[in-house]
Amino acid sequence: MRERLLIIAAAICLLAVSASGAVAAEPAYPFPGTVSIKSPHPFADLRARLEQAVEANGFVVVTRASASGGAAARGVEIPGNLVIGVFRNDYAVRMLEASVPAGMEAPLRFYVTENPDGTATLTYRKPTAVFAPYGVAALDAMAAELDPIWEQIARQATGQ
Repeated sequence: MRERLLIIAAAICLLAVSASGAVAAEPAYPFPGTVSIKSPHPFADLRARLEQAVEANGFVVVTRASASGGAAARGVEIPGNLVIGVFRNDYAVRMLEASVPAGMEAPLRFYVTENPDGTATLTYRKPTAVFAPYGVAALDAMAAELDPIWEQIARQATGQ
C-alpha cells in the first residue's frame, strides 16, 4: 500500500512539474517598446558615441557592465557587448515619488552589441515601455518625457 502511495505521489509531482513548465515558457522577444538600431560604427566607436550622446543630452552614465570585457580579462574572446545604465537624479527623485517599486528600473539601459560584420547595434527599451507595468500616471508622464530624449541619444550615437 505504501509503495502504491509513493508511486501516486511521484506521478502527481511529475504532472505538476510538467504543467508548470508549460506555463513558464519564454516570453516573445523583442519585448514591447524595444528599439534596435544597427549602426555603421564599430563596437568601440559606438560605445564612445553613446557615452558622448548621453552627456550631450544632460544625462549621466551611472553603470557599465560587459560580459565580453569580463571574458577578455579571463582570456576568452566573445563578440563585444556592453550594457550602459543611464539616468539623472532629478528623474530618479520623480520616479521614486511616483513609485518606490519602480526604483528597480533605474538606471534605464542601452545595450551595445558587436555584429559579425564589424559594426555594432544599439538596443534599448523605451522608458514608457519600461515603466508602463506600474500603472502610475505620474510615472507614465515622466517616461513620456524621457522617450524622445532616449530616441535623440540613440540617433546621435548611431548617426541615424
